Amino acid sequence: MNSLSSGRLARVLDNLHRGAEAADRDYMSEVKADIEASGTTLEQVIAEKLAEERADYRTIYRDRADNFLAVSRAYGCFLYSIARACKATRIVEFGTSMGISTIYLAAALRDNGGGRLIGTELEPTKVARARANLDTAGLADLVDIREGDALDTLQDVGGDVQLLLIDGAFALYLPVLKLVEPRLKPGAVVLGENAFDPGYLDYVRNPANGYLSQPLPVDEGRGNEFTVRTA
Repeated sequence: MNSLSSGRLARVLDNLHRGAEAADRDYMSEVKADIEASGTTLEQVIAEKLAEERADYRTIYRDRADNFLAVSRAYGCFLYSIARACKATRIVEFGTSMGISTIYLAAALRDNGGGRLIGTELEPTKVARARANLDTAGLADLVDIREGDALDTLQDVGGDVQLLLIDGAFALYLPVLKLVEPRLKPGAVVLGENAFDPGYLDYVRNPANGYLSQPLPVDEGRGNEFTVRTA
């Protein structure tokens, strides 16, 4: 069984991806133009963004309340496939936004026979829209979206986690991983989307920390990292 190909869910995802493209088009064009005009490298831009976020990530992300900043269709299908492959029954998602990635993951939970997805989102308007989108997709009963700072909302995820998706404020990638880490048993998968923080990458790529990690060739250039808990 594959819920992604069903009429209702396919229509919802089509509409959301079109909405994300329209909402983010101008912002993404501005970012690219700024990089080209400044003559800086992507690494320099990321370093500056990390510094800004560490100073005040709450304000920065609330300024992007109208932007989806969503995963691509290809990455969404990958999320679904991984959740099915590891037979996930409990998934944690840092950075729910409007709920597109959440829908792919929740569909996998449904097709796995059920489970729970715990999402977290800082921006209240995005929480409301994500919940509405999940309701439209018929997946709301599988998802608990917690509003607020992930360092607070993910203190208790209720059990062992088979899949952790990290896709929020860059400055929180490593703190969120370490927060959920006690619930990650050997074989658990950690997916870092836009995983550009050198501190995060150094941590998951060091076998001494109990992970095996490598760049993911899905949407190359977006800094996607595939990590498995080994100890």
